[in-house]
Amino acid sequence: MKKNYSVYTVLFLAFLLCIPMSCKKPETFDEWLELAEDGNLEAQIHVAECYYHGNNVPMNYEKAVEWYTKAAEEGVDSIEWRLGRCYYHGEGVQKDYAKAVEWYQKAADKGYSYAQNNLGVCYEKGQGVPQDYTKAVEWYQKAANQGYAMAQYNLGGCYERGHGVPQNYAKAVEWYQKAAEQGDAGAQYNLGVYYERGQGVPQNYGKAVELYQKAAEQGDAMAQCNLGVCYANGYGVPQDNAKTAEWFQKAANQGYSVAQYNLGVCYANGTGVPQDYAKAVEWYQKAAEQGYADAQNNLGVCYASGTGVPQDISKAAEWFQKAAEQGNEDAINNLKRLKK
Repeated sequence: MKKNYSVYTVLFLAFLLCIPMSCKKPETFDEWLELAEDGNLEAQIHVAECYYHGNNVPMNYEKAVEWYTKAAEEGVDSIEWRLGRCYYHGEGVQKDYAKAVEWYQKAADKGYSYAQNNLGVCYEKGQGVPQDYTKAVEWYQKAANQGYAMAQYNLGGCYERGHGVPQNYAKAVEWYQKAAEQGDAGAQYNLGVYYERGQGVPQNYGKAVELYQKAAEQGDAMAQCNLGVCYANGYGVPQDNAKTAEWFQKAANQGYSVAQYNLGVCYANGTGVPQDYAKAVEWYQKAAEQGYADAQNNLGVCYASGTGVPQDISKAAEWFQKAAEQGNEDAINNLKRLKK
């Protein structure tokens, strides 16, 4: 299953706080900057956002942090969260998880769901605070109860793994479902896996395919790969080799090692694509270099037999060894045969 993740959405903030109604709204960046330097909160936020995104000025994270800090010191929850993210990711400042937590906490205490979720991530990973799954769940729950999809996804992950709560697949499904209904691709993928396995819900291949499709269309590589597997085996859809190769290709192009291996198998067998051993080797190589044991073994087989590459027993042994070290039984046996 996927790991949790923090929000990467940038919110543009507009606060009409200190500009008299009779005054003309600033039109240029310099006018906004002048107003910000006079202490206008809306202008400080506007200037910070311009520097962060490179709107009308060259992108400058350091300047963005400078102005975010001025605005955050006024207690604006969304800016406290934004400043926390800068410290978390090292944008414009040295990466500092403790400072990130400090700013997340301020915003989270005000009920800001994005900060509550990010604070939960810090507690779950032990970043800037001692690792504490119970506290992670507490903050995910607060944000999830406000309908924040990423927190719902993360909370589902805690129930799935038994982090801070007793392991409960039905509860994991419940929270993944809430996030999936809001279009969260990670939740759609995870929920699809549950339906495919019949874990926490009755097994339903059709439902799994439906959820994989939604996530795959958003570019989720694991969902694309699983959708390819469903087409290969006729799970929830009619078997379709062309569709199988198509979805493996999409995921493989994103660097997903499982899909790269699967696509290599398609080329080796001529499944959904013309048989092409050189192409098979190409995709095995990509997956093997990421440490995928099955691909390492298959690459070894290609070198041992001279399939798609010139025969090279030394290279075959090298790849069998890498796979064998991961416990791959086929590679262990292939290595023994080479040594006879």
